[in-house]
Amino acid sequence: MSFKASIVLTNEVRMLGVHIAYAIVADVKVEKNRVDVREYARHVVSRIVSQYNIDRLKEHPIIRAYRDFYWRLGIDPTKTRPSSEALIRRILRTKSIPLINNVVDAGNFASVETLIPIGLYDLDRIKGVLKLRLSREGEIFEPIGGSREVLRQGLPVLADDEKIIHLYPHRDSKHTMIRDTTRNVLVVSCGVPNVPATLVVEAAKKTIDYIVRFANGRPMGDIVYGK
Repeated sequence: MSFKASIVLTNEVRMLGVHIAYAIVADVKVEKNRVDVREYARHVVSRIVSQYNIDRLKEHPIIRAYRDFYWRLGIDPTKTRPSSEALIRRILRTKSIPLINNVVDAGNFASVETLIPIGLYDLDRIKGVLKLRLSREGEIFEPIGGSREVLRQGLPVLADDEKIIHLYPHRDSKHTMIRDTTRNVLVVSCGVPNVPATLVVEAAKKTIDYIVRFANGRPMGDIVYGK
């Protein structure tokens, strides 16, 4: 494994103001039900519950930036929410955070702490060149935990040479999801207009730090920022 990955942003996506930060973490050990993850999850939930009010969450400038981006794409953000907002709302409603496995949980911790959507992908299941581009009419997307979707034209997507692995910035594909067998992870932090580049990079760094802490990962190189 070469531990190399690059993401090409097409001109059409750049014109939307999309920007990302990404990096690779190698040699992770995917586990469930770790005591330290459960303990930290309680800490995260406590912080989120004390920090946010569900009725006023949409007024936060970072949440507002993602909502405005969705409206611009013709997507109703009250029905299809950016992943970070959806997760925070779930925490505020249930006073808990879903625990999947230590790698996915690491990304969720960083996401709710920064309000930035985080994508995590099994690097060894990515084929060819990754592009952040606009969808083509009739392309297929197969999300984690959902039904096969036929996409309309003009949605920002992250795709390799064979498939779409992410609907930007809220859903990931089952084809590159983190599994028990995953060893090498691509971390992608998702920015939109009016979200500071420094916060997008910080979200990627937090995710990497948590993967190292909870999954014994090994960072490979620097965080790459692209816009």
